[in-house]
Amino acid sequence: MRRRLAALLMFAALALCGQPAAAELQLFSPAFADGEMIPVSYTCEGADQPLPLHWQGAPAGTRSLVLMMEDPDAPDPAAPRMIWVHWIVYNLPADSAGMVDGRLPSGAAAGVNSWGERGYGGPCPPIGEHRYFFRLYALDRILPQHTYARQSLLAAMQGHILASTELMGRYHKQH
Repeated sequence: MRRRLAALLMFAALALCGQPAAAELQLFSPAFADGEMIPVSYTCEGADQPLPLHWQGAPAGTRSLVLMMEDPDAPDPAAPRMIWVHWIVYNLPADSAGMVDGRLPSGAAAGVNSWGERGYGGPCPPIGEHRYFFRLYALDRILPQHTYARQSLLAAMQGHILASTELMGRYHKQH
């Protein structure tokens, strides 16, 4: 009996060794590590170019991805009053792996940021050091084409989020 149990346990262990672990949605940037400072070139004091971002591990059933960049410390980290939206991208293809130079993959669209524009607006805090959260959501649907701002996007995503992850960078003006 013990030999049979040991054989069954060994067989199960060998069968599991070849199986990859379930993927977890991850977001990262080659420009900065989570919690670190965002380089000047991606801010209003530099070229204000969109940060390069990469992701992996979208769960099964993912039909699209949504990316939002938000500053919860606006206007002053000592007395925050609003969430300032720097970037919204929706309908990123489920099989996409990132964005470089702000080029959106085919099918993706930009939402409206807090400046009232479509596209990226880099960190530009009026006072103090701010935190910038890049949030990636895996959705079970492709969103209808719309001029999404933060609230309308969150409403459209409600009940359709399969997984989410975030990456946080910090910045304070140099001058």
